[in-house]
Amino acid sequence: MESNMYNLLAEHAPKTDRDQSNMDPRRYALGYTQSEFKRLELQGALIHDLTEHVLRSAGIGPGMRVLDIGCGVGDVSLLAGKLVGPAGRVLGVDRSAEAVDIAERRATESGQCYWTRFTTAELDTFSPDGSFDAVIGRLVLMYLPDPAATLRRLAGFLRPGGIVAVQEMAMPLTRSFPEAPLFGKCRGWIIDTIERAGFEVDMGGRLPMVFAGAGLPAPRMNSAGLAGSGPDSPIYDYIAGTLRSLLPMAEAVGTATAAEVEVDTLAERLRNEAVEQQTCIMLPPFVGAWANTLA
Repeated sequence: MESNMYNLLAEHAPKTDRDQSNMDPRRYALGYTQSEFKRLELQGALIHDLTEHVLRSAGIGPGMRVLDIGCGVGDVSLLAGKLVGPAGRVLGVDRSAEAVDIAERRATESGQCYWTRFTTAELDTFSPDGSFDAVIGRLVLMYLPDPAATLRRLAGFLRPGGIVAVQEMAMPLTRSFPEAPLFGKCRGWIIDTIERAGFEVDMGGRLPMVFAGAGLPAPRMNSAGLAGSGPDSPIYDYIAGTLRSLLPMAEAVGTATAAEVEVDTLAERLRNEAVEQQTCIMLPPFVGAWANTLA
């Protein structure tokens, strides 16, 4: 019965319904600007512990060879590098040469450059030398047209019994209590823009389907998130930074305009609203999933 159910999940593994022939293959909803790279570093700092828990739970440890897919500015690669240590190796791969440049600089600054390396490539054509003990990724499957097929291909670079560990968002579960009007608008702008751009807003909830579609065992999973209130929370800057990066796409797909968002004052207005209403803002849960390939 469990096998039949898992086969059913595999049949329904999500695929992005969009015409790839008419789209920029480098398209990314949040863009490749310096402000976006800074936002990624803030995001990495905010959810560092959540991601570390997933990697440790998956079994990432000293001496392992790890492939980090969609590494961006290197946060997850550097985290994995600390876990594997100098006896291990981490290779981060991303399509953005600018992001990879930043990741390499950060690896040098942290003293990890001898065992944490980066390369620029598209995931669907990337072919590394040698095999790995683990393939990891954070917030990358949601942007892929066929995440199960990509994960299946990349898992082929693993040694028998290797680890696949990913972390994705369940964006529809974002909320506040009590309901905060401005925060509600931001939630709608972000989710609607990503969805209209053709990307998956609930990849966290779909991870069992993706693992099944990739031919992987049913994953072990967890879910954790960030919440904030009061005047000193970094959440307001994080939300405003996300909308700053998304704004060109939001205007392109018709979900919001620069005049509506007023991004330069958005963080302060979100802060004032939350403090005045004593609001608890709950960002989307980050869902971790990991499994070992068949030995």
